[in-house]
Amino acid sequence: MTRLRISRALFTSLLCAMVVSRPVLAHHSVQAQFDIHKSVSISGTVAKIEWINPHSYLTVNVKDADGKVQKWAFELGGANALRRAGLSRADRGGIKPGDQVTITAMPARDGSNSGFLQELKIADGRAYKFTTDANGQ
Repeated sequence: MTRLRISRALFTSLLCAMVVSRPVLAHHSVQAQFDIHKSVSISGTVAKIEWINPHSYLTVNVKDADGKVQKWAFELGGANALRRAGLSRADRGGIKPGDQVTITAMPARDGSNSGFLQELKIADGRAYKFTTDANGQ
């Protein structure tokens, strides 16, 4: 009887540990997906902004040298990081489709037109910084 209790307790503990650790395993590292040693700067027009958890996304239409429009997708931090930068979900930070923006981001390691947003400048002069540089600025 004691052996059965120990087995059940061990099984229950193991099951709980697996359930609790699942979210940790699902979260990705910025360094794994984006090149933290490089940055890319692009200018374009906001196509879409998505405020979702755990990260928000900004899609920008960028014209290449031939005038063709390419879509770029940028991952933003979580809701708290956006609030610290001065953006709120309530007004989408005042950002809307059609706004002209300049973006600095860490490019995707796979070479796709995507990146992790570091700084967002809007044509009206507003600027939002999402990461700090080596000097803490």
